[in-house]
Amino acid sequence: MKKQIKSWVGRTLFRSGLHRQLLGNTAVVVTFHRVNNSNAGDELTCNVDLFEKYCRFFSNCFRVIPMRDLLKKIEDGIPLNRDLVITFDDGYRDNYELAAPILRSLSLPATFFLTSQFIGTDVVPWWDGKRGIRHPWMKWDEVRWLHAEGFEIGAHTRTHANLAEICGPEAREEILGSRRDLEEKICAPVDLFAYPYGKENDISEDSKVIIKTAGFRCCCSCFGGVNTAGTDPYNLRRIPLSSWYTSAHHFGFELSLGRV
Repeated sequence: MKKQIKSWVGRTLFRSGLHRQLLGNTAVVVTFHRVNNSNAGDELTCNVDLFEKYCRFFSNCFRVIPMRDLLKKIEDGIPLNRDLVITFDDGYRDNYELAAPILRSLSLPATFFLTSQFIGTDVVPWWDGKRGIRHPWMKWDEVRWLHAEGFEIGAHTRTHANLAEICGPEAREEILGSRRDLEEKICAPVDLFAYPYGKENDISEDSKVIIKTAGFRCCCSCFGGVNTAGTDPYNLRRIPLSSWYTSAHHFGFELSLGRV
């Protein structure tokens, strides 16, 4: 089925209210990386207009809640009902400059998982260097502003390390060091964690043990899927929103059919 048709069917499905039955016992966690118009169309970038449309779609069709509220519902065994959490990975500056104002205008909460040693630097990660592009990172004052505005700040390692490829003291320093960096800068506890790359095999069981015993409340993946009653917070599923989806309703169509 062509994507345009899927988008139309998705719009009809959500307008009819059928999505309430299809997604009634689930919680959806979505992930953005960059929000700008410079490289719109690559798999990590969502253009600004589409991002705003996503946000309005989420606001109209889901119960958008902070990550900590979702975790409390899971921990307390409270039924999930079309709950949705918005998250961002890495710490690109456009999250502060372009995404946060849209979120604020719609009174939507969000969680920003930051690679702590990228913040305030000119580091070009390998995935951007490979394409010959550079996107600036947030500065610490901007991170503090997000926190002061009520957005959640989470850890994403210090250097975007693959936690399936390192172990022992090195993994511990990436995980705990990222929390230490963030807590020192925002002067507040950090107990949310998302591991880099996000595929099922991009984290070892030993690293998950470090995350859990360190007191983090969650360990978020990023390989798709929804969360249901009994979900393990240390195997929390997130859906990356990439340029493959042509519209918010196209995403909604795939989500409703369990194909994300």
